[in-house]
Amino acid sequence: MLIDTHAHLQDKALKADLKEVLKRAKEAGVKKIICIGYDYPTSVEAVELARKYEGIYAVVGVHPHDAKELDEETLDKLYQLAREEKVVAVGEIGLDYYRNLSPREKQKEAFIAQIKLAREAGKPVVIHDRDAHQEVLDIIKKEKAGLNGGVMHCYSGYLPMAIELMKEGFYISFAGPVTFNNARKTVEVAANIPLERMLIETDCPYLAPEPVRGKRNEPAYVSYVAGKIAEIKRKSWEEVAYITSLNAEKVFHLR
Repeated sequence: MLIDTHAHLQDKALKADLKEVLKRAKEAGVKKIICIGYDYPTSVEAVELARKYEGIYAVVGVHPHDAKELDEETLDKLYQLAREEKVVAVGEIGLDYYRNLSPREKQKEAFIAQIKLAREAGKPVVIHDRDAHQEVLDIIKKEKAGLNGGVMHCYSGYLPMAIELMKEGFYISFAGPVTFNNARKTVEVAANIPLERMLIETDCPYLAPEPVRGKRNEPAYVSYVAGKIAEIKRKSWEEVAYITSLNAEKVFHLR
């Protein structure tokens, strides 16, 4: 069994043929998919998909790109969503200093507010970090963001940070970029942390792995990520699939 721990199934790139996408995922051995929101409307859509399809679970939250739009009313509505039965985490939340689509102070405020929301809801967090490694780590430590468990999605940091994150209760998730030829830093992290603290994901429809790089990504392609991790760790594909699925079930409390 495989679990794609980070997919945007509600994205317009997947809507037209979602049933076929889900069928291909099932045929590839992907039994469970975590559908991630990135603002309030897409969080609602994630919940609706989780209600509709067996094996799909939702994560609700506001991405740092939209942090400037997060107000008390939206936080209240997110809290109500977070209490739904098939909502398994709050995310994706964090900081993005690469595109800076929201002011950095607003990003920090939204990040901290949603960590507190997750704590109140008793849910883990799914974190987005781009070019903001130290600030993300500082906030995680100060706010005890890993209290209910957490996932650093599509990990792009260095090994020392990954070690610190694991001490804080986080799992490190790898997506398509670990398969890229220039992924030396990410490969080093994957080689040096325990398989028992690793997750795999697609981040579809983005970041398609080799050998489908450049195409629309979809959950079936998480199989390629599993294959690359197996190569790096010198394990069988089956062992990687089994252990990363156990890890996902543990952090997200999947049934």
